Amino acid sequence: MNDKRSILVSGGSRGLGLALVKAFLADGHRVASFSRRQSSEVVALLNDYPDQFIFSECDMSETNRFRELIRNFEKCIGRLSGLVNNAGIVAEELLARQDIGDIERLLAVNLAGPLHLTRAAIRGMMISGGGAVVNISSIVSVSGYKGTVAYSATKGGINAMTRALARELGGRGIRVNTVAPGYMETDLVADMDPSKLKQIVRRTPLGRAGTVDDVVGIVRFLMSEEARFITGQTIVVDGGLTA
Repeated sequence: MNDKRSILVSGGSRGLGLALVKAFLADGHRVASFSRRQSSEVVALLNDYPDQFIFSECDMSETNRFRELIRNFEKCIGRLSGLVNNAGIVAEELLARQDIGDIERLLAVNLAGPLHLTRAAIRGMMISGGGAVVNISSIVSVSGYKGTVAYSATKGGINAMTRALARELGGRGIRVNTVAPGYMETDLVADMDPSKLKQIVRRTPLGRAGTVDDVVGIVRFLMSEEARFITGQTIVVDGGLTA
């Protein structure tokens, strides 16, 4: 990536978010991120990139903080030209048995959070005349899986948001796309039944679960000028599971 940007990555303390922060920093971009808690990896990055990286502690459901958070970020790294809506949670259960609190939390973090964060982040992009938004969804948004009804609804909403927002912002030079990963070897699947994960791997043409590195490359591409004519798309990265 040759074009240098100021990019906000939500949920950048671990997993895919942390991998994206590291990749963008290595590419020379200025990066801001937030999550509920600072990790040791984040502390190390703040020491290694003191003029290039800024981090705050904030929960994705604290939507009333987003405008001020972004103002503070932009004071440090300049007006945002990129946003990756990465932060999210998983809570699997049959819908008839699922706790109401878990459903409300899924909706707040996975759907309302990205919607409000995007609303706050695109204001600067609209003024400056361009930018890119990449939303992280999931294959459950395009293929049904037992026990994921509420989670799937939030991710399906993200896909729909992407399509509509691409229509709204295309004339402003802002591209909006979604990446829908398959099952990845991250903390989000750590509690999954091992037999279920093995079954998924058996059904995957490439014969393995995904890794964060499998997803980082496509996000970097969509954020770059090489993807300048791609918008409103949901790109599935699942090793062929939904083929």
